[in-house]
Amino acid sequence: MGTQRRRWSNRVPIVDALRTYDRRWLRTDVAAGVAVAALIVPKNLGYAGIAGVPLQNGLYAAAAGAILYAIFGTSRQISTGPSSGLAAVAASAVLAVGLTGAQVAPFVAGITLVSGVVFLVLAVARMGWIAQFLSRAVVTGFLFGAAIDVVVGELPKLTGTSAEGSTPPQELWSWLGTLGDVNRATVLVGVLALVTVFGLRRVAPRVPGALVLVVGGLLATWLFDLGERGVALVGDVPRGLPGVEVPDVALLLDNVATVALASVALVMIGFSQTAGDARTFAARHRYRVDIDQESFAQGAANVGAGLLQGMPVSTSLSASSLNDRSGARSPVASLTSGVMVLLTLVLLAPLFSGLPTAVLAAIIIEAVVMGMMDVAALRRLARVQRFDFWIAIVALVSTVLVGVLAGVLVGIGLSLLWLVSVTTRPSLPLMVRERGTQVFRELGEHPDDEAEPDIAVIRIDGGLFFATADALEDRVREVAEANPGLSAIVIDCGAITIVDAQGAATLHEILAVAQDHGVTVRLARVKPSVRATLARDGVVDRLGADHLHGSVHRAVEAHRAQTPPV
Repeated sequence: MGTQRRRWSNRVPIVDALRTYDRRWLRTDVAAGVAVAALIVPKNLGYAGIAGVPLQNGLYAAAAGAILYAIFGTSRQISTGPSSGLAAVAASAVLAVGLTGAQVAPFVAGITLVSGVVFLVLAVARMGWIAQFLSRAVVTGFLFGAAIDVVVGELPKLTGTSAEGSTPPQELWSWLGTLGDVNRATVLVGVLALVTVFGLRRVAPRVPGALVLVVGGLLATWLFDLGERGVALVGDVPRGLPGVEVPDVALLLDNVATVALASVALVMIGFSQTAGDARTFAARHRYRVDIDQESFAQGAANVGAGLLQGMPVSTSLSASSLNDRSGARSPVASLTSGVMVLLTLVLLAPLFSGLPTAVLAAIIIEAVVMGMMDVAALRRLARVQRFDFWIAIVALVSTVLVGVLAGVLVGIGLSLLWLVSVTTRPSLPLMVRERGTQVFRELGEHPDDEAEPDIAVIRIDGGLFFATADALEDRVREVAEANPGLSAIVIDCGAITIVDAQGAATLHEILAVAQDHGVTVRLARVKPSVRATLARDGVVDRLGADHLHGSVHRAVEAHRAQTPPV
């Protein structure tokens, strides 16, 4: 019974959280939840606009995400709901299959549900690490490109015109051709909205600019009768709670390839945000998060959002940061946010019907520019690792030129190429002795150090397995052939944590190559697990146990002792 209860509480962390809840936290938890709700309600209207679903569907997802994450998540500060990046992926999937009208919402709900199921499978199999496969450089570039895509798509709403095209350059060119037909009242509303939301971020960053825009836009519609002046309004937003509804399975099966790609993209992008943010808040407040349980929580949140006709959800960094600043101490804060969103749907939803679409476009543009266009991250990549910077740029350009979903494929391909490149080309530097010490350092970094005249020391930085074995053999051949007077090669194995059958077989080949050149091979700093594998394959017997050493210095000294200089 005790084991079952422990498993239950591990899978549903809120059980323990409520059992040990300190009532003194209630005031700050509720205050944080209300503050986050004030931030996310207007923003989620915008995210629904990005995905092309009815505005209330964004609120359905926000409520489901906040409540279900609070029940199943392990972070006390995380706020889960729709995000601009995930909305862009959903919109791209809709565009890829050419859906319009009433089919859009069930399709978006369907890919949300499928992505949630993928999350759950990864969590049950304890394979959450797969969701972190996209490198941070690829994600940075992809999100930047997706933001450009979203901004270009919102420009017609700021001018009261329309545009066509399947890629941002095509849409932008089409929009530029409509500028002679702009609605001046719409332009005025759009410009004022942009100035307000970006101005508030600069002069009063703690003020919820999206909420100010929504209230201001609704007041402007009422005071100036904007609808009669040709300003487009968002239209009917019904009051009420969503019902549970399984998305159209036939529609998903008819577009199974796009559904699969979009779901994988949602999982990878969503989890890359969640895992990092959860660890950040846990480190700040000195508690631990369970990454596999985080995957389960994201899965539950997306399954719930999909069944409630919502859209994809993940961590919102801006909402989570506000949650933290407002004093959130437990999942009760996230529960409060979810309940407040539900109350908004029941009491206030029809008020949003009078919101100008130009105001909604300004909310969307501010959200993606500030949340997805991470110029600081690109600058850091350029400063720290130029290769990562160009990976990000390729991901960015690909997303802009061929679309968001295709950009995900390019991003996965770039990550694979990067992984293959790094894995199959391990660093294999020559080592030389620091004068007067027993320390061996890289020759390339310390050319003035003391080289052993007839002994070459090679260090392999990485595992010795099928992807790296050939590189080590080639390096040994190169060194042996380039130094005719060589009497020994010492391989520093300190960085080898894994060796497979092919790696062990390669060591047999290396011993044969060394024998052909009259060279002795010695291994230094071999880990016990690696030595056990080599012993099972006969490498240790062939090499000789006395040719395995605890350090490079000992290997060199042992060779000197056995083969005195002539």
